[in-house]
Amino acid sequence: MAASKDPRPCSIADALALVGEKYSLLVLREVCLGNSRFDQLVRNIGAPRDILATRLRRLVDAGILRKRAYSERPQRFEYRPTQAGLELEPVLMTLMAWGDRHLRPDDDRPMVIEHSCGNELLPVVTCRVCGDEVHHEDLTAHPQAPGWTVRGPAAA
Repeated sequence: MAASKDPRPCSIADALALVGEKYSLLVLREVCLGNSRFDQLVRNIGAPRDILATRLRRLVDAGILRKRAYSERPQRFEYRPTQAGLELEPVLMTLMAWGDRHLRPDDDRPMVIEHSCGNELLPVVTCRVCGDEVHHEDLTAHPQAPGWTVRGPAAA
């Protein structure tokens, strides 16, 4: 089957177009950990400097990070998450937990995040209304894009 020239309208695809580029989520990880300067980011991420500069510029332009000068001579900047950037932190924590469970043998985790209650953070997705933990079997999709059903285009 050939790929559709008009794929399903999707907020996941829109988000990935912005933060799905190689190194973008790692930039956000580092900034959320408090590593806000370019040299720290280069060291901790391992990205080539030119690619990292491009990712930072894109994240700033998108309103996920804000850039602030901390030195005039030489001119140097630090990066901080905006509210939109901070709202991605639970996504990072959930992705890290998934990686720990499925990709790290023998509990060989490189980092543990502690919650303010003093315990290790074990993120779960819950329903904002009822507070129950979300499971696949509890979900029902209702496409809102005109001409689309769960299975694909309505005309197909």
